[in-house]
Amino acid sequence: MRWLAADNDFMIKGLVSYELFGQTFWITTSHAALLLVVILLIGLAWIANRYMKKAGEVPDTFQNIIEIIVEKLDQMVGQSMGAFAGRFQNYIGTIFLFLLLCNISGIFGLRSPTADYGITLLLGLVTFALIHINGVRRHKRNHVASWFQPIPLLFPINVIGDLAVPLSLSLRLFGNVMSGTVMIGLWYGMLPWFMKLGIPAFLHAYFDLFSGAIQTYVFCMLSMVYIRDKME
Repeated sequence: MRWLAADNDFMIKGLVSYELFGQTFWITTSHAALLLVVILLIGLAWIANRYMKKAGEVPDTFQNIIEIIVEKLDQMVGQSMGAFAGRFQNYIGTIFLFLLLCNISGIFGLRSPTADYGITLLLGLVTFALIHINGVRRHKRNHVASWFQPIPLLFPINVIGDLAVPLSLSLRLFGNVMSGTVMIGLWYGMLPWFMKLGIPAFLHAYFDLFSGAIQTYVFCMLSMVYIRDKME
């Protein structure tokens, strides 16, 4: 059974350790995958920006791909947020691409960063902050007064409902991505070698690609719905 324990690690491995304030911290495979995703996004954004500045009247393949991506993301935000879309197109578009790359990174042999709750919780808290910052900016004191409606006795329930938003967003994303990571890790770690040929490709296609794309869309859609409802 020792080989099961060695292989069944769900791709969680420490790469580099360092000491800080007397405590030992590790840079893990999740941090490495997250760094690669961020570098890839920044690199693609820089290349696309430089390329579009020099684009000619007749678009080529790369320009068409960039324009399609931007157009579809703007269309998604516009349909969900209506008149408020212009303020949040950049945020939702960035989060969509970031989550999509994180969720599908397992196809390339990386551990999905969104399989760690610290990443998904931070994204949920950012959306939570945007909800209430924009609610206060638009409605001023009425935003706080809405917690006491329709009757003051519902104040605790309304507050708990708002506090549950980042938890529901983060836990939904984390649970779905982590479950796929666990299933694939169990397949690789507990079955004989001849069961690892071919079949894992279908598992990666479902858990990493299909489920990852769905969870990206769900997170972005819920974020837009929550923000729009508070602003309306």
